[in-house]
Amino acid sequence: MRTRIVFAFFLLVWIILLVRIYQISIKSNTYYETLAKQNIVKKEWILPVRGEILDVNGKPLAINKIGFQILIDPHLSSKKMLPELKKALNNIKEKFPDVNVTKLMRRYKRYDSPYRHEPIRMIKFLPYEKVLPHFTGLSRKPHITIKPTTKRYYPYGEITAHVVGYVGKANEKDIKKDPIVKLIKVAGKSGLEKKYNVFLEGKPGYKNVKVSAFNKCIETLEVIPPIEDKDLKLHLDIELQSYISKLFKGKAGVAIVMRTDGAIISAGSFPSFDPNIFVGGISRTAWKNLIDDLNHPFTNKFIHGLYPPGSIIKPGVAEAFLDSGKISPYTKFYCNGAVELGSHKFRCWKNVGHLKTDMVKAIRESCDVYFYKGSLLVGIDKIAADLRKMGLGVKTGIDMPNEFVGVIPDKSWKASKYRQPWYMGETLNASIGQGYVLITPMQVARYTALLAKGKLPIPRFVSYIGDKKVEPIIKDVLTPVQKKYLPNVQKSMYEVCNHTKGTATHYLKGIKLKIAGKTGTAQVIGIPQEEKKRMKEHELAYFHRSHAWMTTYGPYKDPQYVVTVLVEHGGHGGAATGKIIKKIYNWLVDHKYIK
Repeated sequence: MRTRIVFAFFLLVWIILLVRIYQISIKSNTYYETLAKQNIVKKEWILPVRGEILDVNGKPLAINKIGFQILIDPHLSSKKMLPELKKALNNIKEKFPDVNVTKLMRRYKRYDSPYRHEPIRMIKFLPYEKVLPHFTGLSRKPHITIKPTTKRYYPYGEITAHVVGYVGKANEKDIKKDPIVKLIKVAGKSGLEKKYNVFLEGKPGYKNVKVSAFNKCIETLEVIPPIEDKDLKLHLDIELQSYISKLFKGKAGVAIVMRTDGAIISAGSFPSFDPNIFVGGISRTAWKNLIDDLNHPFTNKFIHGLYPPGSIIKPGVAEAFLDSGKISPYTKFYCNGAVELGSHKFRCWKNVGHLKTDMVKAIRESCDVYFYKGSLLVGIDKIAADLRKMGLGVKTGIDMPNEFVGVIPDKSWKASKYRQPWYMGETLNASIGQGYVLITPMQVARYTALLAKGKLPIPRFVSYIGDKKVEPIIKDVLTPVQKKYLPNVQKSMYEVCNHTKGTATHYLKGIKLKIAGKTGTAQVIGIPQEEKKRMKEHELAYFHRSHAWMTTYGPYKDPQYVVTVLVEHGGHGGAATGKIIKKIYNWLVDHKYIK
C-alpha cells in the first residue's frame, strides 16, 4: 500500500512537470512567436480615393486634386534631438517660404510621444506642381517623408454648392456612424457629398509589411488594394445651372428645373457660397460673414427654405373642392373684393372684385374670394388632407440629407401645437396659401409635376450610382374624381400663362412654347384692417415685400419639364419671376431639351 502511494506521488510530480514543460516549450512559444510577429509585421492602411461627382454630360462637379503631404519622424522633441527637428523644419521652410515654422513646431510637440512610432503629419496638402520641383531633394533630407495625397475640389464653386455640398474634417458623430471615416478623417457634410458619403468614400485597402526595430520597411508581405473611384453621375446640367445662376445675380431665391418624372436638371439656391473654403477648414471671419448675411447664403433653400406659398396653392385647393362633391368646375361665387367674417374683412387682391367667378376664372385671375367662400363650404381638414396627398407639407423623398417638412395646417395640427381651437378665419387664410401654411420650393416643383401629369414623382439628382441606374419612382395619388377634373385645372393654369387676363401672360411675351402655370404673391407681413388701400410692393421696405412665386410646366399639351421660381421679397409673382421663367424655357428649347 505504501509503495502504491509513493508511486502515485512520483507519477503526479512527473505529470505536473510534463504539463509545465509543454506550457513553456510549446504553448508559450506560440504566444511569444505571435508577439514577435506583431513586432516585425506592421499593417499599413491604403486609403481610397474619393469618387467624383459628374453632371449629365460627364463634366466634373467634385474632383480630387493630386498633391503631397509632408511628415516628420517622431521622437525628435527631446532636448537631445531638438536640433534635428529644427533642421528638418527649416529644410521645409527653405523650399516653401509660406510655411509657419512656429505653428509646425507646436503641432509636432502636440502629437509627439514616446509611444508614437508613425511619422507626424506636418503639412496636410501641397499642390502637386508646387512640390514636384523639390520632391527629390527634400525627400533625401533626414527625418522628412513626402507622401502622395488628394484634396477635394469643387470646380464650379458656389454654382453647385447646395447640390453637391462639401466635405470637411470628420467629427465624433461622423465616426460613430461610419467607422471607415476614422481612417479617412474626412466626411461629407452637406448635399450629395453627405447623402452618398458611404458610397463615395469607398473602402480602404491595406498592406502587411515586415519592419526593422527602427520601423523601416524590410519586405512587403501582402497587399489588398482599396475599393475606390466610385463615381456619381447626375441629371444636372452644369451649363443650365450656370445660366440660371447668372439670371439670379443680385437676387435671393430659388430656381428648380425638373423633368415630370422627377429628374432634376437644375436646382439653385441664391445667394450661395464657395464650398472649397470648408475643405481645408473655414476661418472664423469667413464663417461669421456667412451666418450673418441676411440673405442666408448657407441655407439650402430648395429643401430647407420654408415659405408661405400664396396663390400657387390654389390649383391644389381647387382639386380638394372638386373632390369634396360640394363644388363643381362650374360653381360660381360672387367676388365684390372682400369677405366679411365677424368683425374681420378678408380682402381680395383686386379691390373692385372679380364679380361672378368659376374655378377656371378664379385660378386664371387668382381671385381670393372664390377660395375664401369655397373653403368655408369644404372645410380645412379636407383641404389639408388633399394638399398633403399632393406633396405639400410632407417630405418629397429627394436624395438629399435633412429635408424639411413644412406645414399644411388643420384642426388637429393647431390643437397639438398650440392647444387652441381652429377658427374659420384661419381656413380662409390657408385656402390662399397664407396663415400657418409653409412649404419648400422642392415640394412646389413636385406638386406641379402632379398637376401636369396626374402622377406624383420623387425628385432625384442622381442618375447613376457607379454603373447602377437610378430608376424613377412615381406615385398614383389622385382620386378618380380628381383625375376626372384635372383637365379643368390644367386649362385654368394654361390661361394663367396665355389668356389676356392671365396673371402671367404679360410677363411671358417672347417665350418659344406654350406653358401652363400659376403665379403667387406671398405676404410676409400682415395688412392692418384699417388700411383701406394697400401700399404697392415697391413702396415697402425690402424685407417687408412679398415673396414672388411662379411654378409652371411645359409644353402644355405634352408636359416634359417643370420650372419653379421663387424670388424672395420680389413683390408681384409674375413681374419678378416671369422673365426668368421665359429665359429658362427658351434655353431648354435652344439646347434641344424640348423639341
